[in-house]
Amino acid sequence: MRRVVGVVAVVGSVLLAGCTAGPGADDGGPIPGVNQPSPAQQDPEGPELPDALTRQVLAWDDCPAPTAAQGAGPAPGALADGAPWECAELTVPLDYAAPDGETLGIALIRVAAVEGAERIGSLVFNFGGPGGSGVATLPRVAGAYDTLRQGFDLVSFDPRGVGASSPVVCRDGAGIDAAEQADPGVPRDRREGEELATRVRELAADCEAAAGALLPHLRTVDAARDLDLLRQVLGDSQLHYYGVSYGTKLGAVYAHLYPGRVGRTVLDAVVDPTRDVMRRALLQTEGFQLALGNYLAACGPTGHCPSQEEIAALLDRLREQPLPAAGQRRLTQSLAFTGVISALYAEGSWPFLTRALRQALDEGNGELLLAAAEQYNGRGGDGAYRNLHAANRAVNCADFASRPTVGDVLGHLAEFEEASPVFGPYFAWGLLSCAGWPVTGERDQPQVRAEGARPILLLATTGDPATPYAGAERMREALGPGVGVLLTYEGEGHGAYGSGDACVSAAVHAHLLAGATPQDGAGCP
Repeated sequence: MRRVVGVVAVVGSVLLAGCTAGPGADDGGPIPGVNQPSPAQQDPEGPELPDALTRQVLAWDDCPAPTAAQGAGPAPGALADGAPWECAELTVPLDYAAPDGETLGIALIRVAAVEGAERIGSLVFNFGGPGGSGVATLPRVAGAYDTLRQGFDLVSFDPRGVGASSPVVCRDGAGIDAAEQADPGVPRDRREGEELATRVRELAADCEAAAGALLPHLRTVDAARDLDLLRQVLGDSQLHYYGVSYGTKLGAVYAHLYPGRVGRTVLDAVVDPTRDVMRRALLQTEGFQLALGNYLAACGPTGHCPSQEEIAALLDRLREQPLPAAGQRRLTQSLAFTGVISALYAEGSWPFLTRALRQALDEGNGELLLAAAEQYNGRGGDGAYRNLHAANRAVNCADFASRPTVGDVLGHLAEFEEASPVFGPYFAWGLLSCAGWPVTGERDQPQVRAEGARPILLLATTGDPATPYAGAERMREALGPGVGVLLTYEGEGHGAYGSGDACVSAAVHAHLLAGATPQDGAGCP
């Protein structure tokens, strides 16, 4: 999991050694008697795809510079060993129910396995969101995954509606800025809640006007089918996959649709697939409150460290008195909220959060908190935005069936405030983020049961704010017996592998490169 209009969009965006081998150890091929896939196996829930799609040949070439929707910046340079990045476009059907009809182009990027390595296949990444550009992200973080090139080509993509893959763009940068700067803050009563709902419906109308024909085809299940076509075109009999955050939902949905085609898979920072929209938001509220408490405890009882009461009072004051920041922009209440939660995603950002809060509290200057919010929101120095947040809203609203009302929010507001006196109201009012959206999902809970799939490694961090630990336990149960293998990382932040913990890294490398899956319930450190 985004942000375009005030409180609702901020909150909707939050909706971004020692382990031993055990059951599931394999050599990278199909498990006899269980996984016997054919590359041309038909989609179990749709008509057979035409040869023009399944037999397409990808035209890999030099990568261009990222587009504005991807976040702009220079073209990716070669890796330290000289390996170049290559880009291509995968053609997929707009509607899998009518695969001979209109098509979309899915932007791809890859870097080859280390020369001379015993290649297993391609490892496909989704870094989350929904709405994150894999094409722009993979080169930036490739160093963290370089060991995996001992067995895999590293591949990522912009999912449909994202980045360079028919991006959903509801408003231009000036329109987004205007809405942010005029944002009146978190509602205080029913009247202000209804005003917020009206603003959200106006945004939905803008999105429908800009991308109406695309919006019904941006479900996670559509992206999962794109993954299977990508697997087939890459020439792999199974999909080897690494999903982070929302990418864990995508990977689990893929496993449900195609259990026999699940290859070596890691799901890191696992989404809870069992909760409805209301309970999912409440779980995140608890997660960010836990992260805030851990940050304040680590900061220590010194005069330099802010207290929870000071943070809450600052957010309250900003509703009426935004702080000056960079240029003509101001730090509003909603932007400050975004800045704070963005810094809680990683323990390494905590010292910055202290400096930003002290700057706002002591100097009346919102520049650092605004910078954190703008990085999270994908705003570039030129005022252009990535389409991360518009795509996030489009995918989530297409996936979920629930459409909470102002009355629903008011009825549950006390529960959210009890979960977090600082963040509760923001998450509660974020429940309106799909008001007026023209597409409604069939259910809130994705179908993820994947009996017969090879073991999937689930990484869960005890201090994860955005995808709290309990969600991974529920994912393990939902996948079905013997599929989800849970590894617990005792630490902070959103994602375990990126922490650099040697135990987590060893478990991931063993699972992906050697097919040696840890025992379910193992822990790091």
